[in-house]
Amino acid sequence: MNRTKNFIRLLRPQQWVKNLFVFLPLFFDRHLFDLVCLLPCVLMFFAFSFAASSIYCFNDIHDVEADRKHHEKCKRPIASGAVNIGAGYLLMFLCLIVAVVFLLAVIWVNPSSAPAVLLILGLYVVMNIAYSMKLKQLAIVDVFIIAIGFVLRVFAGGMAAGITLTHWIVLMTFLLTLFLAFAKRRDDVVVYETSGVEVRKSVSSYNVPFLNMAISVIASITMVCYIMYTVSPEVVARFNSSYVYITSIFVLAGIIRYLQITIVETRSGSPTKVLLHDRFIHGCILCWLLAFTLILYL
Repeated sequence: MNRTKNFIRLLRPQQWVKNLFVFLPLFFDRHLFDLVCLLPCVLMFFAFSFAASSIYCFNDIHDVEADRKHHEKCKRPIASGAVNIGAGYLLMFLCLIVAVVFLLAVIWVNPSSAPAVLLILGLYVVMNIAYSMKLKQLAIVDVFIIAIGFVLRVFAGGMAAGITLTHWIVLMTFLLTLFLAFAKRRDDVVVYETSGVEVRKSVSSYNVPFLNMAISVIASITMVCYIMYTVSPEVVARFNSSYVYITSIFVLAGIIRYLQITIVETRSGSPTKVLLHDRFIHGCILCWLLAFTLILYL
């Protein structure tokens, strides 16, 4: 039982929540309840999830020595010795195979998506392997790679469902995830300055004042971009509503709360944990979803 539990921990299924970004094109294009579009997106979600889990296995194997020095990462299955490296590689390849199976299912459901989804998932895997091996050691490049990964998820969802993406959804996805990535780096720097543990080599190229400024600038740009989106004539015409701007209230509240978590509470090390456990952010997301659903679907 413990061995199975450790294998599951190595896959980090809690991180699969990130892959919900593949459904964003459906939501904003009013096809969330269209089974013809929804099915390929569900399959794409699992393809990305298992591909991501294979990358997590590779990352934990590659970073095993560094993880053992980290106050939290030392508890990971490979770093703690609960799962050996050979088993980690085996699990990594199994996840890749399952990801390919789901990807083939996407292509079977929507054959016209084949070139795009193959390219996107392949690029995602190659980019993240490069990230694990080298790119995460390069300051600024590391956070941009993370944000690009989320943009690829959105493109994958759009291509799988046959939906053309607008520039707004690409910009907002990139800016929001760039904001979260910089907030995570700030937590890494705080750990480095308080304990002397260098989580990754890029940490020494950052400091708290710089990251506070970067986070604040990106948060401001994200908010302005979102407001411009809600009041743009094309969006008003597309949704046949001039009330989309109301949703900006919940976006602003969520961003400010995350800034508080990052700068005041210094616990932005895991954006997934914050998004899963912070009730204020839950309220912001729920109200935003409810408001947008009423505008889009009623």
